[in-house]
Amino acid sequence: MAHPIKHFMTITKHRHRVIAHCARAGILWQGLRHDLSKYSPTEFIPGARYFQGTRSPNERERELFGCSRAWLHHKGRNRHHYEYWYDYNPKTREIEPVPMPLNYIVEMFCDRVAASKIYNGERYRDGDPYTYYTRIKGKGRMHPDTEAVLCSLLEMLRDEGEEKTFSHIRKMLGK
Repeated sequence: MAHPIKHFMTITKHRHRVIAHCARAGILWQGLRHDLSKYSPTEFIPGARYFQGTRSPNERERELFGCSRAWLHHKGRNRHHYEYWYDYNPKTREIEPVPMPLNYIVEMFCDRVAASKIYNGERYRDGDPYTYYTRIKGKGRMHPDTEAVLCSLLEMLRDEGEEKTFSHIRKMLGK
């Protein structure tokens, strides 16, 4: 059963959290543009159709069809996803991850924190984004430089909290 209003409320609440986190990090303009493609028909319709409220609708779409067309659309338009940063390496003749610019790593961090807060609700803890990240950690999906920065930020959040982490991020970005 489709839930367009619930899906709209969830993605909008998520965007607002990301905007707030990006503002704290010193990249407000990026936050304001965050995930606008989720409102496009290509992403919004499947999102409403496969909405569950406790995880991404893309997961359900993958279970049913073997892939998520909404996700393929989304990751190709949003630079804060490490999957956007793959390119052909003429030396190895392979598609490989390339380093992400720092501002997009920070937006990815803000995105992960906001998603954890939305999906975990009252049960959210500062270690949740790191726990979610460990599903892919060390599997070569991200460029090693990108992964090192993201991991250090998620560990800092887990161990030292939001205030220290966002202060550190602003210093990293020269804000």
